[in-house]
Amino acid sequence: MNMNVSEQSDGSQKSKSIFDRFLGGVERVGNLLPNPIMLFFWLCVIVVVLSAVGDAMGWRSLDPRAADGKTYIEAKSLLSEVGVRWMATSLVNNFVLFAPLGTVLVALLGVGIAEHSGLISAAIRMMILGAPKHLVTVVLVFAGVISNTASEIGYVVIVPLGAAIYFSLNRHPLAGLAAAFAGVSGGYSANLLLGTVDPLLAGMTNTAAKGFDPEFFAKNEVNAACNFYFMFASTFVITAVGSWISLYIVEPRFGKYSASTGDLPEGDSSMKGLTADEYRGLKIAAATTLFMSLVLAYLCLTPSIISKLFGESFKLPYLGVLGQSLPGEEGPAFLKAVVAIVFVGFLIPGIVYGLATASIKRDTEVIQSMTKSMGSMSMYIVLVFFAAQFVAFFNWTNLGLLVAVQGADFIRWLKLDSPLIFVFFILLCGTVNLIMGSAAAKWGFMAPIFVPMLMDLGYSPQLTQCAYRIGDSCTNVISPGMSYFGMIYVFATKYDRNFKLGTLISTMLPYAMIFLAAWTGFFYLWVFVLGFPIGPDSPVFYSPVVK
Repeated sequence: MNMNVSEQSDGSQKSKSIFDRFLGGVERVGNLLPNPIMLFFWLCVIVVVLSAVGDAMGWRSLDPRAADGKTYIEAKSLLSEVGVRWMATSLVNNFVLFAPLGTVLVALLGVGIAEHSGLISAAIRMMILGAPKHLVTVVLVFAGVISNTASEIGYVVIVPLGAAIYFSLNRHPLAGLAAAFAGVSGGYSANLLLGTVDPLLAGMTNTAAKGFDPEFFAKNEVNAACNFYFMFASTFVITAVGSWISLYIVEPRFGKYSASTGDLPEGDSSMKGLTADEYRGLKIAAATTLFMSLVLAYLCLTPSIISKLFGESFKLPYLGVLGQSLPGEEGPAFLKAVVAIVFVGFLIPGIVYGLATASIKRDTEVIQSMTKSMGSMSMYIVLVFFAAQFVAFFNWTNLGLLVAVQGADFIRWLKLDSPLIFVFFILLCGTVNLIMGSAAAKWGFMAPIFVPMLMDLGYSPQLTQCAYRIGDSCTNVISPGMSYFGMIYVFATKYDRNFKLGTLISTMLPYAMIFLAAWTGFFYLWVFVLGFPIGPDSPVFYSPVVK
């Protein structure tokens, strides 16, 4: 029988804090929800019904993106002739074009080789042996945060790795999974480097700002690094807060782990010292990885760097081939090659390690390990089918757009012109994030609403985008609509076959709540108390140019 987290951690009659009882209540209510696959099925049904009701009642709002002020966003019925035809013809594309599906499966092909060969296990033990208990959690959350530089690959690599590390240390693996998930998803916008989402959001902010004041922003364009200073500092705030939540709130609720509840390979979960063969294998794998990194750097050099280093006439085969943009697209090609890089980055070192330690002896074992890694994701593939339909249905019907526009109207109704407005704005972004997971998709329709509105109140587009990224990040960890939420659930069931959705939500709820409070407070401290810049060439306040 599966027990609640609170029951696992405290079978006695010890008194519990109000907050712990609250989380226990959330868990019990959440566990009444159906299996995530059925949950997404019923969400699809609900969207179909709501779209028909909305269409019949004439739900609509003025589209803030339209320049004429006369264009409306209208609810579209999936039960209309057009809607039924669209559902019938889009079912396959909704599934196969769902971005997380390909990202997860391709990356796991390489990760499966590294796991089967023993490379991941040996690398974990080498890194963790002798490290203080608290430091492991800090490093894990920090690794999750900075993994966002490589787009969303942290969900595929860091989150399951967190569970494996805790399991190896005889700590509850689901607590490790939660810590890693909090770093990757709850701290999504914080980072020490610019990521793939930075130029994407900046472009949307620019478009919205230019619509309000084209002359001003012809001279002061919003750049991709406009939030960099604040997000750099936020990395350490999220790491500290996330580690504290993990150690003092989440992990104590899980208590001691029993491997009998999961579907795990046989063997002792405790850390064992490395053998001579493993040390040799790690050295060879590390040398291979270093060589591959140099090759990758060679391929990823941008044309400007090549001309500065070698001169414009310098030519070598494949030099900077990934540093150039694809036809018809902006930005270097390697930004879209992250999944392929991760696949190869695990595949080749994994095979090299396996050959060096004799854990891989035949090519058939490589194929078998890939097949095994895909077999473990069968439930995820089924879940993605229904999740992809729900996301596509929700977008096509315009229900998400209508919710966002009505939320913006509510903030306008409050008539706030002080910095307090950003509290409501961040909370609204976090709420909308519960039903729409894509950061770019949300900002695509929220930017035209809020950038001009807050410019009119005297706040810069850069500041508005910065606040948006806080709300967009914090509630990822409790949003079933977030693209990778189902995958996290599947990872958790590996360690507890009876794991339920309510347990995942109640586990991650403290991260969402405390991240929102701490990050918003840090935002106010950084911007309005200390007066620090949020990024290069990024003013906090806005005033029209006087002609």
